[in-house]
Amino acid sequence: MFSKYLTIALRNLRNNKTYSFINITGMALSLAISILLLLWVNDELSYDRFNLNAANIYKLSPKFDDQNIWYMTPAPIAVYAKKQVPEVEDACRITSNGRVSLFEYNGKKFIERHNCLAEASLFTMFTFPFVKGNPQHPFIDASSIVLSETTAKTLFGDEDPMGKILKGDDKKLYTVTGIMKDMPANSTLHYNVVFNFQQLEQEYDTTNNFKTLNTNWDQYSFETYVLLKPNTSPVLAANKMGIIHRQNYDIPANKNLTYLLNPLTKLHLYALDGKEQGMMVVRALLMVAVIVLLIACINYVNLITARAIKRSKEISLRKIVGAGKAELFMQFLSESMITFLLALVLATGIIYLVMPLYKNISGKNIVFKPWSTNVLEVYGLTMLTTLLLAGIYPAITLSSFKPLEAMKGKLSGFGSKGNFRKVLVVVQFSFSILLITSTIIIGKQLKYIREKNLGYNKENVFSFWMRDMNGHYDAAVNELLKQPGISGVTESGVDIINSSSGSSDVDWDDKRVDQRSFTIVQMPIERNFIQVMGMQLVEGNGFTGSPADSANFILNETAIKAAGIKEPVIGKRLTFQGIKGVIAGVVKDFHFQDMHQKILPLLMQYNEYWRGKMYVRTTGKDARIALAAAEKIWKEYNADYTFEYDFLDKQFDNLYQSDTHVGQLFNCFALIAILISCLGLFGLVTFTAESKVKEIGVRKVLGAGVPQIVTLLSKDFLALVLVAAAITFPVAGYGLNSFLQGYAYRTNLSWWVFGAAGAITLFVAMLTVIFKCIQAALTNPVCSLRME
Repeated sequence: MFSKYLTIALRNLRNNKTYSFINITGMALSLAISILLLLWVNDELSYDRFNLNAANIYKLSPKFDDQNIWYMTPAPIAVYAKKQVPEVEDACRITSNGRVSLFEYNGKKFIERHNCLAEASLFTMFTFPFVKGNPQHPFIDASSIVLSETTAKTLFGDEDPMGKILKGDDKKLYTVTGIMKDMPANSTLHYNVVFNFQQLEQEYDTTNNFKTLNTNWDQYSFETYVLLKPNTSPVLAANKMGIIHRQNYDIPANKNLTYLLNPLTKLHLYALDGKEQGMMVVRALLMVAVIVLLIACINYVNLITARAIKRSKEISLRKIVGAGKAELFMQFLSESMITFLLALVLATGIIYLVMPLYKNISGKNIVFKPWSTNVLEVYGLTMLTTLLLAGIYPAITLSSFKPLEAMKGKLSGFGSKGNFRKVLVVVQFSFSILLITSTIIIGKQLKYIREKNLGYNKENVFSFWMRDMNGHYDAAVNELLKQPGISGVTESGVDIINSSSGSSDVDWDDKRVDQRSFTIVQMPIERNFIQVMGMQLVEGNGFTGSPADSANFILNETAIKAAGIKEPVIGKRLTFQGIKGVIAGVVKDFHFQDMHQKILPLLMQYNEYWRGKMYVRTTGKDARIALAAAEKIWKEYNADYTFEYDFLDKQFDNLYQSDTHVGQLFNCFALIAILISCLGLFGLVTFTAESKVKEIGVRKVLGAGVPQIVTLLSKDFLALVLVAAAITFPVAGYGLNSFLQGYAYRTNLSWWVFGAAGAITLFVAMLTVIFKCIQAALTNPVCSLRME
């Protein structure tokens, strides 16, 4: 029975080459796109889910108010949570360890910067399997370290790394007590060397206000994760932690402090305040995958139903000679299945061909293995979807023809008037317009970000972390300024692209009795930082070069507004982290975080003991000479380290790399969606022209010209595209406005975007329709009217 179905299906495909090509090609393209996008979506949703305890692990985030939610916590909260919060089963503190990046073993040196200090609970709470050692007891003492498998192989080759002694660039010796498998690519945590957190506790500087690390409630430098007991309330646990923090450090700034518990499985796609920044993109690309698949299915249904009259006599004869409805249903379903399988084979080949390009566009190292579980699941899902949408419905309808009516060429339902096909064409082009509109808006937003005035000049500036140059800053600057092509040198203790370190320990003149303190981001800078970076002082003179600069502060405009400081601002007293000084300047607001975030209050201070990153401004000429000079000076003080630098404009672009990748994906897939839609439209116009071949011949004999024939065949299709545009614009406007809400600074949703999307779609559709219409209009009427 199946062999008979197969024979008939293959015969139909062979006898209708044009329609078979359109169906198989359109379906293959849509399947390739859908599979690629679903693999991307699956990768995004898989983050951290490999952890066996993923459902019960949460990251702590202190919340001071709706505008201030911090990524880091103070150290004591983990200790107190384990002791005093019954819902907490375990906790883990992690902080990056930038102090050690160079390791030495038997004269061999190796640089590894993906390092952290973590508690032993890292390996019991999370699922990072050990190759050697005991994950239950990963550290022997404070100087123990755990290496990733790759790092151990690089350092020791084929030697057994266990018990080996490594010398760090902090002059300390570390003993290898464990080898873990490389942390997966879809892990939020990604470290190659894990130091024992006890080292921080033992080396804590007791000269400040807090005598131990575990009593310092004012240093927000640690990522803290908690493992909750099953079936306990995260909200209840968070409330208890907020009470503990306020009781142990009762200062005005902590009056309303609470904690948020963010699920581990949501850290990759959600912001700390719960906003769906990444998840919105995942949903959008999942929608694109579904839309592209629907467009191909609509093509298939349209062409099958449009050709119903052509097959009506075949179906009627088979019914008359005894074929049952079930048998005909299986016949048509098998034809859909064969079309799908041929398209799937072609799609697999397309995926192999475009995978290198796709990796570059998507920014993901996705490995395509057709027989892997994930890919087979996607294949099964797309096959089920396609058969439901494009197989079963036509099969039911075609097998339901009434034989006598069909033999006379009379068909009821969608096979005759074609209203159903018109609805599908409208839906199809609505999807296409939606994708084009989304593409334009995403591109417009990315252009807005790139061209927006940041409040400083990022052009022709390269930067690098100074390390041991810190103690020789003045000498290095003097040497660099002698080089051609360098117009200015300055430094900051933090990265101007991504600064978030701050404190709520601030007091000022004009502060009301009922006014609470707010969190202010701090930026230690060199005296000439504002001038070299091209920032604008709106009030005051800033730093003067005198010893008094260490007690002078420069605030941004947002900080002045948040504090409610009244005119005159300059000279007002301000105390920050115990330093009593005055406001010496107000700098015009500038962006020191990405544009998903609003500009926060900022305090700039001169601190010669907190230096970090050097910024070198070039004239735009002789940049290579400037880089070579900087590298030479770097090597004088950091001989064992490679010179690594970034140009500020490139570093800025990297902030929006994921947005750029999404924009590129939309560009590619919107174009292909339009192509698939036009394939289907071309097929429908071809069928219409074939159906009206005698009518066209008669009209030409009676004097109709090419324009009249083209208008006859094309007007209905072009009207459907206009209807699709009218339906889609309100939906697209609502969805894109929601997308733009993810940016604190965003472009406008202009009317011309919708007009452009509609015009592009209409233009492409017209090209598709008119090409075939002109071909039909130019056909010799003698051939058209020839009797069979």
